[in-house]
Amino acid sequence: MEKTSYSYAQIGKIAYPIFLTLLVQNLIQVIDTAFLGHVGEVELGASAIAGIYYIAVFTVAFGFSTGAQILIGRRNGEKNFDKIGEIMLFGTVFLWIMAFFIFGFTRLFSAPILGSALHSPQVLKASLEYLDWRIYGLLFSTVNVMFRAFFVGITRTKVLTFNAILMALTNVFFDYAMIFGHWGFPKMGIGGAALASVISEAVSVTFFFVYLFCAVDLKKYGFIGIIWKNFKVIRNILNVSLSLMIQQFLSLSTWLVFFFVIERMGETTLAISNIIRSFYMIIGIPVFALSSTASTLVSNTIGAGKQSEVIALIWKIARLALAISLFFVLLLGVFPEWALLVYTSDSGLIMESIHSLYVILLVLLVLSIGNVFFQSVSGTGNTRSALAIEITTLTLYLIWMWFVAIYLQASLAVCWTTELVYAFFIGLLSYFYFKRGQWQNKKI
Repeated sequence: MEKTSYSYAQIGKIAYPIFLTLLVQNLIQVIDTAFLGHVGEVELGASAIAGIYYIAVFTVAFGFSTGAQILIGRRNGEKNFDKIGEIMLFGTVFLWIMAFFIFGFTRLFSAPILGSALHSPQVLKASLEYLDWRIYGLLFSTVNVMFRAFFVGITRTKVLTFNAILMALTNVFFDYAMIFGHWGFPKMGIGGAALASVISEAVSVTFFFVYLFCAVDLKKYGFIGIIWKNFKVIRNILNVSLSLMIQQFLSLSTWLVFFFVIERMGETTLAISNIIRSFYMIIGIPVFALSSTASTLVSNTIGAGKQSEVIALIWKIARLALAISLFFVLLLGVFPEWALLVYTSDSGLIMESIHSLYVILLVLLVLSIGNVFFQSVSGTGNTRSALAIEITTLTLYLIWMWFVAIYLQASLAVCWTTELVYAFFIGLLSYFYFKRGQWQNKKI
């Protein structure tokens, strides 16, 4: 196996700001979950349904930005810096137009979609109250993801840390103020949590624009003198990102189906699953950050003509992800009750959550290798293969979910083994993709 020119220190330097960004972003969700846990079980469960529903709709835009990030990374590796600005700007305009269409769709169809899927009228009412405010965030989050694609693609990720901290502080302030009605703000409950997220995203966009004009060499990256009739840039992004858009929408939609199934098991079970979901996203941050780093570095490495180093690079990142995950698994496996106290002081909820938490810890170990390989598939630019891998894995996921949750009517912990099925097969199929060797000359 060839050696990679990237050291662990270099990988960490790129991954660390992404890690901090994801940490702060997910801490926002943890704080939302923790606050709503003190409002009621219905609100706690509804925030899971409505949150995943919003992300499933938003992920279409996120998939587009991921494709843009891959292109930016490739141009950065090729040292074609002047081609990066047009990718960023055309992509942002395209996503903002898309945001208005998604906004209209969500406004028109959220109530009938959720109404046909949810069993509890209380959960349905709370979910729609959340979405009524949360949907405005699309107008800002679609711009945010393009800024993230730009800074990750050029491996200038430190700015993401400052932005994420600003978002978190803004969100915590308005969460506390508007959920509970402090400091003269109205007491809005679950709607306040949604509005706080929208405000924090608006602040984030403002920060990115100020930083872009004050600290980025606009001429170097081709932001000056762009030919606005050159719409082939959008076509190029779509060639890479369309499969990613479909892939990520299917992935999140399938997860939403999982929570629809869980909701029918009762409001308490749904509340527990929201705690587990939030916990899963937090402890998985190192894996997600290193996976994003793998995608960027694979794209940069191929762009630099060093295809022979790619496999060694992926394994190096995967080993790092596994080592970090193992540390968290050992720590949390010994003290699960203390970790769950962050979300609720209800001893009953804590005890009922522990077995599902143990399942998620096992999932994390498998995902630490599987997701690094999977995101690296997209880094090669062959997003159609990534889509095929995703569809195959999700099919197996749905079959297993039906078997354990509907046919066997198993316990919640057993139902969460669906995530283990996903983590195992997404990694196995991605590994086989790289073994074939047909990715090395992919042009984008």
